Amino acid sequence: MWRFTARFWRNREAGMAVEIERKFLVSGDAWKIASGSLIRQGYLSRDPERTVRVRVSGDSAWLCVKGLNHGMTRSEFEYSIPRADAAALLAMCAGPLIEKTRHRVDYAGHCWEIDEFHGQNAGLVVAEVELAQPTDMVDFPPWIGAEVTEDARYFNSNLASCPYSLWAGKTEHGGATPG
Repeated sequence: MWRFTARFWRNREAGMAVEIERKFLVSGDAWKIASGSLIRQGYLSRDPERTVRVRVSGDSAWLCVKGLNHGMTRSEFEYSIPRADAAALLAMCAGPLIEKTRHRVDYAGHCWEIDEFHGQNAGLVVAEVELAQPTDMVDFPPWIGAEVTEDARYFNSNLASCPYSLWAGKTEHGGATPG
């Protein structure tokens, strides 16, 4: 069964579910005003043209297929699946699982999702905001840092194969120098 959230209904183009999001590094701790939920996810496919992700949070689980990124836009299809199926699929995933705590903070009419990574990606904190249109204007919270929307290193699928702990030139809160 489809799990449509508001973003899917707003972003339907020619019958296809479209995700439009911008991604930023986070600086400081002022965003820590909301409790979070633990997420574990793995990838059955990390092909850039079609990633297939399994995600578990609490008693809920999803299978998600994402298309090729075009800037901040890509197709996304997400299905609720039984928790037991998700556990079996996670065991089939290549590479280490992504573990993170997701915090949601409302700011100036947008819901920001802040992912605080754990395990091999500990120290990385990234915020995402979903938009109805690529041209939507966004007011930025004071804890938003550099935009990394188009930096493939920050895609969760890539963090599973090249964890943040292996990056050279890291800086506090997820920034990295080129290299």
